[in-house]
Amino acid sequence: MIEVKVAAIRVSLVSPHRIIVLKELGAERYLPIWIGACETEAISMRLQGIDPPRPMTHDLIVNILTALDAELQYIFINALKRDTFYCEIMLDVKGEPVVIDSRPSDAIAIAVRLSTPIYVHEDVLTEAGVVPEDSLLEETSDEGLDIFRDFLNQLDIDDIPTD
Repeated sequence: MIEVKVAAIRVSLVSPHRIIVLKELGAERYLPIWIGACETEAISMRLQGIDPPRPMTHDLIVNILTALDAELQYIFINALKRDTFYCEIMLDVKGEPVVIDSRPSDAIAIAVRLSTPIYVHEDVLTEAGVVPEDSLLEETSDEGLDIFRDFLNQLDIDDIPTD
């Protein structure tokens, strides 16, 4: 298991596609994952410190976990099959381990709310991870624009599989 953090969220202005970019801690490997608009908003809101007046779906899940005395240990993006990422939510429920199948986007939305570690299986990073060229690792402005701007703009979003 390799620990990662949320490095960026990219939103296309010309299509409904969104990407969350995870970065391997202590290395320069990144993992882009296509996610839905609702999950993008849920993750972005939390990362920006925005608290909605009423619980959103992922906040509700956190509230349920708390009410049931369940602790989120970590999330684990454990497989990539036919262009689909798979993830598990690893819980401790009153001392007993519980594993819940999840989409990575939902699991990440919960993990950022609880500041819980995010892990990726080595095979997934080997298959889908990218190391950007050195020129892309340089900051592009005083505002610290996303280092993946050029890389992500080169992706062919028309080839994204749809559910």
